[in-house]
Amino acid sequence: MGIKENYSPSAVKRVIGWVRGQSKKVKVYLGVMLTLISLAAMVVLGRYGWLVFVGAAAVHAVGILVLTYKLTMYKSCSGLSLKSQELTAIFLTARLVCNFSIGPNIHTGLDIASLLSTAWVIYMIRFRLKATYMKKQDTIAIYYTVVPSIILAILIHPHAFRSNFKQILWAFSVYLEAVSVLPQLRMIQNAKMIEPFTAHYVFALGISRLLSCADWIYQIYLTRGRYFFLIGYGKFWFPMAILSEFIQTFILADFCYYYTKSFMEGQTVMRMPV
Repeated sequence: MGIKENYSPSAVKRVIGWVRGQSKKVKVYLGVMLTLISLAAMVVLGRYGWLVFVGAAAVHAVGILVLTYKLTMYKSCSGLSLKSQELTAIFLTARLVCNFSIGPNIHTGLDIASLLSTAWVIYMIRFRLKATYMKKQDTIAIYYTVVPSIILAILIHPHAFRSNFKQILWAFSVYLEAVSVLPQLRMIQNAKMIEPFTAHYVFALGISRLLSCADWIYQIYLTRGRYFFLIGYGKFWFPMAILSEFIQTFILADFCYYYTKSFMEGQTVMRMPV
């Protein structure tokens, strides 16, 4: 006598089947979110949160090294946005002024190194390699990001420092950092194509921001919420600071998707959609 058994698919199989049916873009976004969740679980359960901060700084440093190699060996700044580099120098300078006023720390040292390397890149683009600078593709004016950041900083800023000017300056650096990569991404979109070294640099920025978000999650967990007040207090300041962090991450997420797609398809030159 045979017994007929009906097996319903398990939840895991249904999830796997759903993921397989999604587009490449959705799969990449899901991979990014899974990575972020995994990093958060690692720092919460394994207590190795400091590795995430070091990893974010290390990945960003690798991106700078790739950029340095491109500029020195290939004598070309093709595909690089001067506007993004100048915005980076502006928000780093603003943040350093605030950091020195409350006491230097490891973040201060990393910001100094980043500012010096960014200043060198600006010098190379403006003077040594300006013949290869794609000025017509670098279309976003600096004031489109600086002016809104100033206005927002005046309206919404922390209240953790004695000087009101430094409160506003700190908020300005946070807001400007969130959108500083926009001219670079717009330049890539205008050019439609981007050579490998520039693509590697921007991808490194994306991974660094992903790790930075994981570090935020860890710091909030580690301090049991007191991290909210360590970065300043105010009615709208903390939500805006968190929002700025995630905006920058998701701005770069779209680029990371196309970078990963180009890599998976074996393309040596990355192509961007219109």
